[in-house]
Amino acid sequence: MSPATLQENPTVETFFNVVETETLALFEHLSFEFLEEFDVFAPAETGRTRDHEPPEMMRAFLHCYYKNIYGIRPVARELNNTVVWLSCGFDRPPSRDAVDRFLTDLEHVIDEIFDHLVEQAALRGLLDLTYSIDSTDVRAMPADPDASKCYDPTAEEYYYGYGCTIVSTGSKIPIAAEFTESKQAPEETAMRVTRDALAVETPIWMLGDSAYDTLDWHDHLLAAGVVPVAPYNPRNTDNPKDIEYRVEDRIEEHSEDVQLKQSTLDETYNRRTGVERTNESVKDCGLGRTHARGRVHARAQVFLALCLRLVVAITNYERGDNPGSTIITV
Repeated sequence: MSPATLQENPTVETFFNVVETETLALFEHLSFEFLEEFDVFAPAETGRTRDHEPPEMMRAFLHCYYKNIYGIRPVARELNNTVVWLSCGFDRPPSRDAVDRFLTDLEHVIDEIFDHLVEQAALRGLLDLTYSIDSTDVRAMPADPDASKCYDPTAEEYYYGYGCTIVSTGSKIPIAAEFTESKQAPEETAMRVTRDALAVETPIWMLGDSAYDTLDWHDHLLAAGVVPVAPYNPRNTDNPKDIEYRVEDRIEEHSEDVQLKQSTLDETYNRRTGVERTNESVKDCGLGRTHARGRVHARAQVFLALCLRLVVAITNYERGDNPGSTIITV
């Protein structure tokens, strides 16, 4: 077939239009070959090899989540579209069994994949010196036997599902997260996610709402050289202090040289809305409502959504777009 014939072929023209504007834009600046290093993707002991390699399958899932397509059957159906499986790098469309197998294996290494993408964002300078931590709701299907009735204090309503605690920075960049049983996560989860975030890079500020008004969280951050800013919750004690932020008391108790103006703390805390925007962006990537049954599958979907948000941010940066914009409508 001659180049002229190709150019006149509407199917080919559609293919290249899609590739130029959507799917391949997400994969142009990131390599997923590192997935081949995970043991979980190694050939079976019987010698059976995979029909489709992990990098192609990862691109396939990112494409589907980008298009708001979730679940084994819908994903497999989307990947039967010639334009789609070609743009994801397949030499033929994967079967539903192949899609299911990859997602099952992915659950074992999704944390490492997320960490790898966070590292890629950090190498590109997409992180800043202010981190924010917050929890959000993750709605589940009624048929999910592992989900439970949860309370969302922000919306003042009950919902059926799970929760996710996220630390974000920069322009809606998630850098640490944990899947939880409900939106109201225990203190140990906040501590674990905070430690994970500090392991990426050390910020100057860490912001959280009054749910993070705990001594351990504040003292851990101060010991790491980070200033925690969370509103003081007088309901935590019978003798409330005359302060707005817990850090005021911690500095007064442990340091005679450090002082922070109330106006500085207020101005800094106002930046916490960034984590709320991150939560909304990640929900648009698939975190908002899981389409899987069981906690393990639901957690994998949540972290895939987090991975997609990182891929979008890195893509925008590499394409020279405004760092505050996304190629996903938020």
